[in-house]
Amino acid sequence: MEGILLLSGMAGLLTGLGLWESRRLRRDRNRVPIRIHVNGTRGKSSVTRLIAAGLRAGGYHTCAKTTGTLPRFICPDGSEEPIPRAGRANIREQVAALRLAAEYEAEAVVLECMAVNPLLQSVCELDIVRATHGVITNARPDHLDVMGPTAADVTRALAGSIPVRGTFFTAERALMPLLREAARDRRSALVAVEESDVARISARVMAGFAYVEHPENVALALAVCGCLGIDEGTALDGMWRATPDPGAMTRHEIVENGKRLTFINAFAANDPQSTDQNWRQMVAAAGQATRIAVVNCREDRPDRTQQMAELCQRWSDLHYVLLLGTGTDLFVRHAKSLGFPMSRVLRGEGQPAAVVEQLAVVTARAALVMGVGNIAGAGIDLVEYFRGRSLGIWSLSDALPRTEVA
Repeated sequence: MEGILLLSGMAGLLTGLGLWESRRLRRDRNRVPIRIHVNGTRGKSSVTRLIAAGLRAGGYHTCAKTTGTLPRFICPDGSEEPIPRAGRANIREQVAALRLAAEYEAEAVVLECMAVNPLLQSVCELDIVRATHGVITNARPDHLDVMGPTAADVTRALAGSIPVRGTFFTAERALMPLLREAARDRRSALVAVEESDVARISARVMAGFAYVEHPENVALALAVCGCLGIDEGTALDGMWRATPDPGAMTRHEIVENGKRLTFINAFAANDPQSTDQNWRQMVAAAGQATRIAVVNCREDRPDRTQQMAELCQRWSDLHYVLLLGTGTDLFVRHAKSLGFPMSRVLRGEGQPAAVVEQLAVVTARAALVMGVGNIAGAGIDLVEYFRGRSLGIWSLSDALPRTEVA
């Protein structure tokens, strides 16, 4: 598609926003009257998709762009195309996304913030998107090497994407004072999604999703759609029909050598707080099954590898850890220093089929296998293998506490 190729072409050609580029960006931006900028530690891609789906259902000609597991541009008819990248992700993609939305004559565009560096998060908002509506899903300790070292520092970094004189939505509560102060500084109206709003998202609502969505994400997306005049029923109908992000949490069951393996794809929720919540929710419903964490490591994310080792040490109900990816030696060293038994650490060997066979060997009759850490590379390969052999794909909403957030 010519327009989609524009995304990668623009990102490669622009080496800086000079005068001509700035004028063109301003023209393209002004052609899209509703601009929604979604940021946060967890759930950005999901909330971006939910908001866009709700707006489409409400009659808005809407484009969206996600940068989560796999970067995608979502067209006004709900179809989507991959965004090709010649190299590493670059925030100039947002310039190209705005241009493409203008070419589609979109009334609204929903953009997931793609920057991690605090300065670039602010640049994305103040110099590129200039959102009418800003969203921060939550603020949790992640990317501490760039945004840290504390959760408060992460929150201040995320606050760089709050719009100026716009409307700002958030479901973060613990660090709300920092976000309220930032919203006040930028003269944006604050809409806080409270616990009572999340509690209103019923079991029936959550059962409408074909994957594991979280009530807090739904409540946040509904607040944005409601602000734009879309009733809850219409917005939800669109959200239920939307394509989930490739990193959405799903469950797949297979039988390997006569043993039932239930695989939970939780790779994308990779900060320690979210991972811990996911594990505890899944284990509560696992019964007597063998419990295995598959940790996909990345050599360029040493802090996350150490965090996963620390979590595994805390999980007294964990039977085995199977390691995938790069930088696994760091996990082993750190886990060993914490006293984690090395007899319970397995090294994933070969292609996904061989990894699944390893899982079956240490399983008694049935196993709960949860993927954590990172989804890139070996993680997504394993997800695709389980999906391809799955006996069925179910929403886990019936098994999850309604007010828990992963």
